[in-house]
Amino acid sequence: MATIDLSPLYRSSIGFDRMARLLDAAMRSEGNGAGGYPPYNIEVIGENRYAITLAVAGFAEDELSIEVENGVLKVQGRKADETEERQYLHKGIGFRNFERKFNLADHVEVKGAKMENGLLTIGLEKIIPEAAKPKKISIGNSLNLLEKSEA
Repeated sequence: MATIDLSPLYRSSIGFDRMARLLDAAMRSEGNGAGGYPPYNIEVIGENRYAITLAVAGFAEDELSIEVENGVLKVQGRKADETEERQYLHKGIGFRNFERKFNLADHVEVKGAKMENGLLTIGLEKIIPEAAKPKKISIGNSLNLLEKSEA
């Protein structure tokens, strides 16, 4: 795997540290095999609405946790230890613990989650604040700043 040195980006830019961290994290996680379990989909539901669906068959709702901190959505699954002693002829279903992280863009909020048929679906929405929305400026002759004042 090729390594990219991002240190010049850190020392010559201000305010882009989150983007640099995202690139750094993407490069680190690319080769460690963390991308496989549990499988997931990211879907566009509508304008500014998204859903992440994770295949968590075998996990109960109380064995899953979802939290958001500093723009990172973290989904964890922790299986309770089996109290019943079982004898398997073949054990192909792996109920292993997992932690899956998703970096959220600015103004993306988690709206809720549901569990159905072994699939955990997390609803997300990008809520653009009024200050960031485009503003229509009307053209007229009422701007006093451009007129010369007579003193």
